[in-house]
Amino acid sequence: MLIISSKNFDKSFSKLPERIKDLFEEKIEIFKIDPYNRILRNHQLKGSLKDYRSINISGDHRLIYEQHNEDVIRLIDVGTHSQIYGK
Repeated sequence: MLIISSKNFDKSFSKLPERIKDLFEEKIEIFKIDPYNRILRNHQLKGSLKDYRSINISGDHRLIYEQHNEDVIRLIDVGTHSQIYGK
């Protein structure tokens, strides 16, 4: 699986606490093996983000990504629920 990151993702990721960065790495490894593993809570988004999917990194942190095809995903953003969804 090829994972590409957007500039927005890179900027958001650089601001994350080290603990969340470590959790992100753990979740990405799970994702590479089984993108729909229950622990990830992978789901399609709605509304203006309907073209993207989300997985849980921690209780409050989410990763937003775009599935280009079976073998390529693009990381769009990462952050807390309120940072990502503005709620």
